[in-house]
Amino acid sequence: MNKYIVFAICGCLFFMNGFSQTKSIAELLNEIEQNNTALKGYQSFIESQQLENKSTNNLPDPHLSGYYLPFGDNTTDAYSEYQISQSFEFPTVYAARGKWNDLKSEQLQAAYAKKRQEVLLSAKELLIELTFLQRQKVIETERRTQSKHVFDQILELFNKEQVGILDLNKAKIAWIHEQFVVEQIESDIQIQISKLNILNGDKPLDGLSTEIIILTEVENKENLWKEKLSKDPSLQELNINEKASLQKVTLEKNKAFPNVALGYNYQGINGNNYAGFYGGFSIPIWSSKNKVKAAQANYEYEQSNTQLITNSLYAEFQQTYNRYELMRSKFNEYQSTMGNLESEDLLFKAYTLGEFSFMDYYVELQFYRNASDKMLRMEKELQLLQAQLLKHRL
Repeated sequence: MNKYIVFAICGCLFFMNGFSQTKSIAELLNEIEQNNTALKGYQSFIESQQLENKSTNNLPDPHLSGYYLPFGDNTTDAYSEYQISQSFEFPTVYAARGKWNDLKSEQLQAAYAKKRQEVLLSAKELLIELTFLQRQKVIETERRTQSKHVFDQILELFNKEQVGILDLNKAKIAWIHEQFVVEQIESDIQIQISKLNILNGDKPLDGLSTEIIILTEVENKENLWKEKLSKDPSLQELNINEKASLQKVTLEKNKAFPNVALGYNYQGINGNNYAGFYGGFSIPIWSSKNKVKAAQANYEYEQSNTQLITNSLYAEFQQTYNRYELMRSKFNEYQSTMGNLESEDLLFKAYTLGEFSFMDYYVELQFYRNASDKMLRMEKELQLLQAQLLKHRL
């Protein structure tokens, strides 16, 4: 059973040829994830932000003050006093801020997951492009060989004065064109490899396999969307943002409670001294004004923003899925029609046997080559659409 029959039955098997050693696409993507400069930098940024967030929940520094008053119009000994105190917000504030900081850490992780997905999706798309360039190179190299063979035949016939100069020039142009196509593909391959190396932290991406097979299955639209809702970083980020904004409301409500200060006080004058405990509190009448309302308004914004972006992402998902289904249907029709024809080989044999003139052969050949190239482009487009649909699994 050839690869076309497998695709028609499963609708999900894609055979990709292209590279030089043996690594699966998952291994290649894992290597890129480990080496990507942007992802490494963002991990350091996350660590710094998490430490900074934790520092916002520390107690204020202890306060030490003192007085020594030896001058003035008095007949007693110098007056001395010192006090050490520790102020802090209402205890529930620290618990609320701690939960808020935890959610901010989750926001950072969700942002990293989103960036990681973007990097790996770009890498996967480049691998798909590279694979199909390699497949196209094999096809065009064979075509170049055939064109050279045809040109040599016509040149021999021209030398025997059996064909005219026009046929010779057309055959030569066809051969030159195939040489250019192969050279252009080789250049495109190097460009794709260079882009992959950049994603791999400017390191050569070794171990590109000769055959990469993607065996993933695209589920029906409803089930796939449910899976994306639970796993896609963009959607998870929205939910975490909403939770963090709700926790900010709780934090601001707790910050409306009084701040407390406790300490020790000493006073000494005329050989007498007094010592004891110090206590006080401040009522945040002005500092908390409108902050709960602002936090509540931000939470309502995050709720509406989550719904708006989710609807937008679902519309985009539907569009991609419908394109994928249409493309797969058309591709299967092409496969069922062309899968076993071997039209180019038959035409070439007919031409070498003298059953076609060069012009008849070339016109027929271009028709089948264009159809074959279109089928290859459709297969690549299917791979790219599938990568978009399943990017949440990266």
